[in-house]
Amino acid sequence: MKKTVWMLLCLAAFCLPAAAQSYPAKTIRLIAPFGPGSGADRSGRFYADLLARQLGVPVVVENRAGASGAVGAVYVKNQPADGYTALIAGWSAQSVNPIVIEDLPYDPIRDFRPVCGLTRSPLGLYVPVNSKIQSLAELVSAAKSSKQGLNVGTISQGQEIVLAWFAQLSGGRFVNVPYKNSGQMVTDAVGGQVDMAIENVPSMTALVRSGKIRMLATTAENRHPSHPDVPTVRESGYAELVNYGWSGLYVHADTPEAIVSVLADAMKKTLASPESQAFARKVGSEVMTFGPAEMRKYEADQLANFRRIAKAAGIKSEKRGN
Repeated sequence: MKKTVWMLLCLAAFCLPAAAQSYPAKTIRLIAPFGPGSGADRSGRFYADLLARQLGVPVVVENRAGASGAVGAVYVKNQPADGYTALIAGWSAQSVNPIVIEDLPYDPIRDFRPVCGLTRSPLGLYVPVNSKIQSLAELVSAAKSSKQGLNVGTISQGQEIVLAWFAQLSGGRFVNVPYKNSGQMVTDAVGGQVDMAIENVPSMTALVRSGKIRMLATTAENRHPSHPDVPTVRESGYAELVNYGWSGLYVHADTPEAIVSVLADAMKKTLASPESQAFARKVGSEVMTFGPAEMRKYEADQLANFRRIAKAAGIKSEKRGN
């Protein structure tokens, strides 16, 4: 019996490197946890083509939307840990869902291994063009003097947490007004039905340039190249507040290191390509050059920070069911 167990262990030890050495040998699937046309879908399809060139095998994107990205995450969690099914995950799935969904059926740290970062873009703080508020300082002043607080439109709980963060740092009073979609929120922000809105910079650039809405600041580390005259929240007196909506590539947590290395090396070359840089500029984002270790630290730090903010703000998790 002991001899049999020993032989099986030896066989497993020899099979693992062989499998890694032959990787990849078939189609790789990238699971986009949101619908067609979403950011994860668009970036996934773009990078799938470039990654296929690097690896010499087909790379396809499958949409598995639902539960703020949880459906796609659970699907990848339940697939074999062989590197042939990867998840295009972002800050919602990895750093927000664990805080706001009580019965979340996956753990972003325990169940997945990061391969690399993909792209990221900051949020912007916007007010109607007819608003008397012209700067971030005036926004804070108005929020402090308002008895009810300024109404702020958001379309995700990640944005709600960022709003709570800004409120904690500035001492201003803000009331979160959650919307189900960006279209209605933007319409209300432009029309003055809310005092302010928070949304990612790329999706609002056209409105800002056409003068239909005013951007007071961004949550980037440095000024956005498309809006060089707009200050950052960081440079406006709140050095701690830097935040991006981001996406990264993940595989099952038990995927062998050798396979992760193959994917990470291929993605590093893909992200460094001129096509990748041009794509990021086109969509108003920036390429993330984070490898597996850097990406793990990045998401873990954001998750810990968001937990702290949510706790202080009284933002509690809720049961959603999946």
